[in-house]
Amino acid sequence: MKLIGIMMLLFASLCYAQEQGDFKPATTNVLDAQYPRVDSASRVQIRIKAPDATKVKVNFWSNPKLDMEKQADGFWTVTTPPLAPGLHYYTINIDGVEVSDPGSHSFYGGSKDASAVEVPEAGVTYYLPQDVPHGQVREVWYHSSVTGSWRHALVYLPPNYDTQTKVRYPVLYLQHGGGEDETGWIKQGHANFIIDNLIASKSSKPMIIVMASGYARRPDYKAPDITGNPMGSPAGMRFMQEMMATFEDDVTKILIPFIDSTFRTIPDRDHRAMAGLSMGGMQTFQVTFNHLDLFSYIGGFSGAGGMMMRGEQKLDLKTAFNGALADPTAFAKRVHLLWIGVGTEEPPQMRAGIQRLNAALVEAKVKHEFYESPGTSHEWQTWRRDLKDFAPRLFQ
Repeated sequence: MKLIGIMMLLFASLCYAQEQGDFKPATTNVLDAQYPRVDSASRVQIRIKAPDATKVKVNFWSNPKLDMEKQADGFWTVTTPPLAPGLHYYTINIDGVEVSDPGSHSFYGGSKDASAVEVPEAGVTYYLPQDVPHGQVREVWYHSSVTGSWRHALVYLPPNYDTQTKVRYPVLYLQHGGGEDETGWIKQGHANFIIDNLIASKSSKPMIIVMASGYARRPDYKAPDITGNPMGSPAGMRFMQEMMATFEDDVTKILIPFIDSTFRTIPDRDHRAMAGLSMGGMQTFQVTFNHLDLFSYIGGFSGAGGMMMRGEQKLDLKTAFNGALADPTAFAKRVHLLWIGVGTEEPPQMRAGIQRLNAALVEAKVKHEFYESPGTSHEWQTWRRDLKDFAPRLFQ
C-alpha cells in the first residue's frame, strides 16, 4: 500500500509538472503582468480574478471558447491546447459579460479593442527587434477634401532617413484588414521590424511605408442600418462598395500627393507599390488596377480579386479589373510585380477564391507570384510571412 501511495504521488507530481510546463509571461503583457503565459509547447495559460462569478470563459477568436476553472483563491484559470504561432486575439466572458484581460495590452481587431497573446514561432526572428539600424514610425494627419475630415496615418521611414537628406525613397502603401485599423501593421504585424531586418540583410531596398485608415465616407453619405445583417447583405455590400470607392479617391487624390509633398519620395509609378491584407487586399486591387498610371507593384495578402469570386465561377480575365489583364504581355511590361498569398489553413471559401484567382492567372499566362503560408489561417502570422516574401521583390 505504501508503494502504491508513493507511485500515485509521483504520478500526480508528473501531471502537475506537465501542466506547469516552462511557462513565461507573454511579450504582449502589460508591465510586470505574469499572465497570460506561454510555454515552449505553444500552450497559453490565462488567469483572471472574478471571485463572485459563476461561469467564466475565454474566447480565442481563432479557436473554440474554453471554460475556465475556478480556484480556491477566487481566480479562474485555463490552459489551452497548443496554438499556432503568432498573435491571437481573445476576450474573457464573465457571466455573459465580455471584457478584456487586464494583464494584456489592447489591440484593435474585430472592430474593438481586445486582448491578445503572442505565441512565439521557434527559431524565427524576422519580425522581432534585432541589433540592426532601425527606422522610425511617425504619425501624420492630413485633411481630406474627399471625406471632409482630418485623417490619420502612420509612416515608416527607413534608417538614416534624417541623416541622408539627399536620398529619395520608393513608397509602399500598406493596408490593414476589416475590423482593424492603421495601427495594426505596426502593433500586431511588426512591419517596421520586418523591414528593418530585411534592409539590414540587404534583402530589401530601403523604402517608406504608408499605413492609412481604410475606412472612408463622403461628407454627405448616410450609412445604411446594417445592424444584425452580414456584410453579404445588399445594404452591407452597398456600404462596402461606397467605402471602397471613397477610399480609392482619398488615396489617389489626397494621400499620395500629401505623402509626396511631405516626405522625400520618388514620386512616380515605378517607385510606388500597394499591398493589403484581407479587406485591404481587396482595396489594393481596386485602387491599383483602376490607377495603373500610379502603381507598378501590387500585393494581396489573404485578400485580392479572388475574394470577390463567389461559388465556383471562373474568373474572366478578359473583362476583370477593367480589362487590365486581357493582354498578359502588355500587363507584364506595365506591372513589375503582381503578388498574391494565402494561408493553408484559411477559411475554405476564402482560400478557394484566392486559389481560383491564381489558377486563372496561371491559365492566362499572367506573370505573378503566388505564396502559401504553411499552417496558418486568416491571422497575423500569415501576413507577417507575406510581407517578408513580398517586400524584397519591390523596387529591384
